[in-house]
Amino acid sequence: MKVLQYILIYLGILNLTGFALMGIDKLKAKMHSFRIPEAALFLVAAFGGSIGSLLGMAVFRHKTKHLSFLIGMPVILVIQIALVIVLYFSMDIVLFE
Repeated sequence: MKVLQYILIYLGILNLTGFALMGIDKLKAKMHSFRIPEAALFLVAAFGGSIGSLLGMAVFRHKTKHLSFLIGMPVILVIQIALVIVLYFSMDIVLFE
C-alpha cells in the first residue's frame, strides 16, 4: 500500500470517530449520562479528525454555543491544512506513484 492510502485510511477513521463522538456526546447530554470529556473531543480533532468533528457539531447541533468549540475546531482545521501544504511543498516524499 502506498503512503497516501495509509494517510487517507488514518484520516477516514479519525474523522468518522470525531463525527461519532459528537453524536454520542449529544445523546449522553440528552440522557443526563456520563459525558465524553471535551479534551477527548479536541484530541480526536487535533490528531486529524477535525472535519468529522465539525460535521458532527453541525449535524447534531452539539457544542455550537461553546466558544471554545466554535473557534477551536476551525482553528485546528486551518492549522492542519497549513501543515499539509507545508509538508507537500517542502518534503521530498512521493505520495502519488
